[in-house]
Order: sequence, then C-alpha cells, then structure tokens
Amino acid sequence: MAVDPESFSILQESVARFVRERLLPREREIAALEQPPKDLLDEVRELGLFGLTFPEQYGGLELDPLQEVKVGFELGRASPAMRNFISIHNGVAGQSLNFGGTAAQKAKYMPRLASGELIAAFALTEPDVGSDARSIQTKAEKTPDGWVINGRKRFISNAPFAGLITVLAKTQETDGELSVSAFLVEANTPGMSIARPEHKMGQQGAPICDIVFDDCRLGGEALLGAKTGIGLKAAMAGLDRGRLFIASCCVGLAYRLLEDATDYGLQRVQFGVPIVRHQLIQALLADSLTEAYAAQGMVENAARLASVGRPIGCEASMCKLYATEMVGRVADRAVQIHGGNGYISDYMVEQLYRDVRVLRIYEGTSQIQQTIIAKHLTARRQNGERLG
Repeated sequence: MAVDPESFSILQESVARFVRERLLPREREIAALEQPPKDLLDEVRELGLFGLTFPEQYGGLELDPLQEVKVGFELGRASPAMRNFISIHNGVAGQSLNFGGTAAQKAKYMPRLASGELIAAFALTEPDVGSDARSIQTKAEKTPDGWVINGRKRFISNAPFAGLITVLAKTQETDGELSVSAFLVEANTPGMSIARPEHKMGQQGAPICDIVFDDCRLGGEALLGAKTGIGLKAAMAGLDRGRLFIASCCVGLAYRLLEDATDYGLQRVQFGVPIVRHQLIQALLADSLTEAYAAQGMVENAARLASVGRPIGCEASMCKLYATEMVGRVADRAVQIHGGNGYISDYMVEQLYRDVRVLRIYEGTSQIQQTIIAKHLTARRQNGERLG
C-alpha cells in the first residue's frame, strides 16, 4: 500500500526540512549524547517517522518500498545516529512482529510502535555469534507458565531506551532438535539487564549495548507467533526492506558528502585557483557523483520491484553491498579533498568518515551480502534464467 502522491510529497518535504533545520545544526550535540535528545524524538513522533512501514490499521503510514527509500534519501543526509534508531525500529525489529506476530501481539504492540510510544530493538548478535545466526547460544526453556531466557546479546542498537525488544533464542522442539525462536520482551522485565553503552569509532549518539538475560521469565504470550522455530524466518523477512533502507540512506549521505567536498573545493585556493579546477580533484568528485548516482538507480529499481510484490532478496543484498561500500569510498575521497583539514574535527567530514565505516558491517556484512548474491546467481542459472 502507498500513501497518495500529494500526501507523500508533503511528508518528503517535511522530512527534508527536519533534516536541514533540526538535525544538521545539532549533529555534534547528538554525537556527544548517549541517546537522542528528547525534543528531537518528539519531533520524529510528530512527523510519523516511527510508523513509516507499519500498517495503516495500526496507525502507521504504511509507505510502499519506493516511498520508503525516498524518505531514506532525505534522512541519510544527516549524521547516521538519528537515522539508525529509526531504521532499526521500522526495519528488522518492527517487521519481525509484522511478519511473524499473532493478531493479539500486533494489536497489543503495533499501535504503540507506530506512534513512537514504544521504540523497538532487535537482539540477535552475541559475543561469539554474528553472521552465523543459527549458532546463537541464548536459550529459552519452556516452563508451566511460560519461558525462561538465559544468555547474553551484544551490540544491540536502541537497547538503552527501547520499550520492546525482539530476542532470538534457541528452543527445543518436540523431536529434540533445537531451533531459533523469537520472543517479545518488554523493557524492565525482571531478569533482563542493560549494560553500559559501548564507546564506538563512529555513530556516537546511537548507543549499542549488551543485554544480559539471567533467568528472565516471560509469559507464554511473549513467544512471537505463538510458535517456536519461526524467529529467524520472521527476522529474515524484514531484512530485505531494512537493507534497502540502509542503502537509500547511504545514497543521501554520499550526496551530502559530495556537496560538502565540492563547496570546500570551491573555496580552497591552491596554486592561485580553487582546487576544483585541478583535474585530479575533479576526478575524485566525478567518481563520487557517478557512484552515488549508480547506487540511487539501484535502490530505486529494487524498491519498484518490491512495490509490486516481487521478491528482492538478491536485489536488496546488491544494493546494501554496493551502497555501503560506495559511501565509504565517497567519504574517503571527501577527506582527501579537504586535505589536512579533513583529518581534524573542526570539519564534519572527519566525523562522517568514521560514521560510515560500520555500514559495511551491521545488518549483514559485505561478505555475507556477496555470499547471498552468489547463491541467488547460481540458483538462477541452474533454473535456466536469463540475466539482465
């Protein structure tokens, strides 16, 4: 489902204005805090950004994938800290409930998530488990009145201020096999504790924390979908759009970096002329614009396919791989164009250079995306499909 064009145009301009007038002037302030400022969170709620992908029946905007990535192009222009918690909330955390939740679970949580009353988090990664999700060690044991969870999750975004955390844990099936299930855990549940935020290379202001479960007791209604073994499947169902949204934000940030680098090059004079007149600087700018444009086209095309119901597992991975690698190259070139000034914190390019590095890691590393793409390619050729 899509928002009508006129309403979406108003939303898109509102988001662009919010980024331009509210986020950009406060990027350094946001980076100095352990969580987003309350007044900005309130404005995000008022704009409806917590409900971007949630169904309209629960109070969400229910944007179609193409509209969603266009919002990502705008949000991506600001430092990724604020974008990050909106993406996690609307992406894998919220979509796991959307795809796998029961009617009762959706009715209980989705209106509060769509309004921003609750902020969502997603807990999969563990100290010894990242890409190999099936190897998680956190366990949930069945009890007469529900479940008991024990384990430790690592690097969980939104953890300090999340009201609802989707937790993946191993459960034992009737045949004795272990499977991955998901549980909806509310904040302040006894037996769950949040560690202090990690000190990161970049994306300050978007805290990540460990979450410890020590005999954390849950009622039976906490099991996502009221069925064991569907947790990973529900999570994967939400990852395609999440990866596409990250890619769209990379496009927005690449254009912002390119604007900053070009503006600097117009002002910086060396050998008697602005450095943008030197051909080697022009090459850096030209390559950056070309790659950003290519990534934008990829993202928009994949989003169009998703909007008409086409599976985009391969396309989403290609977009995530290319766009996150692309914005890293653009950031590197932007620092190079700034010269020594690009290495000091007086210029935002220094912070943005650090901020973009993690984009190639979370929600599936570049290497995992390559594996997914290659598997899709192999399957297509085995089925005799023509490429292109």
